[in-house]
Amino acid sequence: MTERALTAGQKTLIDLGPLVVFFAINYFYGIMIGTAALMAATLAVIMITFWVERAIPPMPAITCLLIMVFGGLTLYFDNEIFIKIKPTIVNTLFAVALILGLIFRQNFLKILLGRMLQLTDQGWVLITKLWVGMFFFLAIVNEIVWRLFETDTWVTFKAFGIPALVLVFGIIITPLLRRHSPSSEN
Repeated sequence: MTERALTAGQKTLIDLGPLVVFFAINYFYGIMIGTAALMAATLAVIMITFWVERAIPPMPAITCLLIMVFGGLTLYFDNEIFIKIKPTIVNTLFAVALILGLIFRQNFLKILLGRMLQLTDQGWVLITKLWVGMFFFLAIVNEIVWRLFETDTWVTFKAFGIPALVLVFGIIITPLLRRHSPSSEN
């Protein structure tokens, strides 16, 4: 039996698709319908991922669960605060999980990404600490944006600002990844 996998381009579409749907539907119909569309699009990409790969990676599964919970609360209570605080809570939870992993000598990034990325143990610890900082940064920036700006500005930030910040962060840490790869030790 051949193993099926999504291509890098397909994974990018799957990662960004629900956010683009959220942005577009919010633009035309408002945040409540946008939230419902985000929930539906997220479930759709989870199902597509499972159909293609016969597995759901842990991070998308956790994110999907939290979107369902916070989206459901948003719709049930007709209160947009729940969907707005979701990125804060998700990013904080990810940061805390990584910290706990370091404390208990379980590097969760290495567990999640070790097949795709070869780093020295020191490199994994460094990258994990940098991601902890990034997750806390994203949580703080989300709090600032949703509290100080209008909903449409927050939706734009959520759909495009957060992915852009993560992309820039990834580009910035690329030299560190190279420096801490096992081949650079020789």
